[in-house]
Amino acid sequence: MVTGGANGIGLACARAFAAGGAAVWVLDLGSEQPATVASTFGGTGRAVDVSDRESLEAAFAATGMPDIVLANAGCVFPGGLEATTKEAWQRTIDVNLTGVFYTVQIAAELMKRRRQGAIIIIASTNSFDGEADFIAYNASKAGLLGILHTAANELGPYGIRINAVCPGLIRTRLTEEWFSNPSLLKDYFRDIPLGRGGEPKEVADAVVFLASEMASFITGAALVVDGGQMAAKFGTWNEETAEFCEDHWRLRS
Repeated sequence: MVTGGANGIGLACARAFAAGGAAVWVLDLGSEQPATVASTFGGTGRAVDVSDRESLEAAFAATGMPDIVLANAGCVFPGGLEATTKEAWQRTIDVNLTGVFYTVQIAAELMKRRRQGAIIIIASTNSFDGEADFIAYNASKAGLLGILHTAANELGPYGIRINAVCPGLIRTRLTEEWFSNPSLLKDYFRDIPLGRGGEPKEVADAVVFLASEMASFITGAALVVDGGQMAAKFGTWNEETAEFCEDHWRLRS
């Protein structure tokens, strides 16, 4: 099961699971046409709002016992401390934090009966830092690590693993404005050792790994997929040794 699976990172993950032989359910808002999207790779789609617990419970009841659950659904309303409205704050928390809590709680209840299962949360590098003008998003993503660590502690005895993937800047519908602005990317990617942004498939590969038996002794982990951004304190790239070409930095020959 993949929440928010009709576009972006969620869709890349859904496709990757399907390619690996999984029977995939895509849960997303009706406006995202999850059934139509899922049919393109042999999956099943259902309209769900993760902030509505009854809607989510009905979806889990329809799918049956899940082996893997990816809590990916999220939203972002850019705004600083003083500019963020009550409505923007509440919707962000409802979807990004409460929606994940509901997803994990319901999945855990079902997986406990069989004493196995894998849950993955899509968190963010913003779970760790305080990027300006994203206060609601940052708070919601930081809260996911609290869910992760607590759930890993409580679910481990039942053979249920839960991990998080923390992407950096990934090319999706939400970030296309960034990726279409070379001057912005030049400065942003200056602090990323790999010198570029990521693709949804690169996040999906990390998700599939954590869901697989290759990660059988990993739980409670937050895997950062950010091109090294969180490791680079003062920046990696400069014009003395490198050049920025279209959408990435590269060393001069």
